[in-house]
Amino acid sequence: MGTAVDRERRRGRGTVSNASGRYESLARVAFDDGWQGLDDLPPFKTAVTVDSTRKIIARNDSPDISFDRSINPYRGCEHGCVYCFARPTHAYLGLSPGLDFESKLFAKPNAPELLERELSAPGYVPKIMAIGTNTDPYQPIERRFKIMRGILEVLERAGHPVGIVTKSTLVLRDLDILARMAKRDLVKVAISVTTLDARLARTMEPRAPTPPRRLETLRQLVAAGIPTSVLVAPVIPALNDAEIERILEAVAATGVRNAGYVLLRLPLEVRDLFREWLIENYPDRYRHVFKLVRDTRGGKDYDSTFGKRMTGSGPVAWMIGRRFEIACERLGFNKTHAKTTTEHFRPLRPAAQQLALF
Repeated sequence: MGTAVDRERRRGRGTVSNASGRYESLARVAFDDGWQGLDDLPPFKTAVTVDSTRKIIARNDSPDISFDRSINPYRGCEHGCVYCFARPTHAYLGLSPGLDFESKLFAKPNAPELLERELSAPGYVPKIMAIGTNTDPYQPIERRFKIMRGILEVLERAGHPVGIVTKSTLVLRDLDILARMAKRDLVKVAISVTTLDARLARTMEPRAPTPPRRLETLRQLVAAGIPTSVLVAPVIPALNDAEIERILEAVAATGVRNAGYVLLRLPLEVRDLFREWLIENYPDRYRHVFKLVRDTRGGKDYDSTFGKRMTGSGPVAWMIGRRFEIACERLGFNKTHAKTTTEHFRPLRPAAQQLALF
């Protein structure tokens, strides 16, 4: 349909195309009408728009995840991971889950102020706050906006527990805050390590830190006394599943002793984006990868059923799960789990009081 973008225009990006979102009534198709050649179109550059959100804490009631609230400092993610299950959320903004998702970003600079207000609301009951579950809070533009650091400052002052998921070394910038929070059992951090193969990592996660840098980040977090775990995620059959044991062995050398995994998820537009990427970069594996993916999803490309969406079902999914468990047992992973507490929580603002009529 003409949605594929020339390789030079998308250099350093993850996806191949920029198809319109599923809610759009019109589709954008690249077509040379003779007035200007497609070769003259500019490359995709990162653009950041300020998001004027009014609330910062998002709630969920999903029965298969361990948190009921989260914060997303940004919409879209410049890391450009082709498999990112959050890509379809850009369709709500009238943008493409493809290249738009990784180049047209939205920042929420008022997030710390909103968070302080919401934590001080009457009746607020603290539970662990998840950050990084949708897009990476430490993606490259965080160096400029520092929204995540502002959020951590608020959480530290309020004594509110937080769990962070990232694949960025930028988390080490906030080591001072994280170390103080760790002493009060207020924080835990998970780093995603998808592969140890440098070529695969650069192709699949083009603007994310390299695997060795992520391992070094794990080592420094452990040395600072911060409860740290690794996520082998996503596990992609016939692409990186053979690395499960090697990744866990490399992680064990950093001192980390907690690990989890997530099977590849292909909701909505992610399926087609991942297929295009496979055909361009690993054409010899394309059919085999999708055959195995369907074997783990009941014959479909994706199954969103709670309890199955993270780990899949069937013999292939079972084998991946058992290999992960056996490797963890051999390396001494998951014998204990870090716990956070809400005992330090204190609202940062006094509750609003009703004014006297007279």
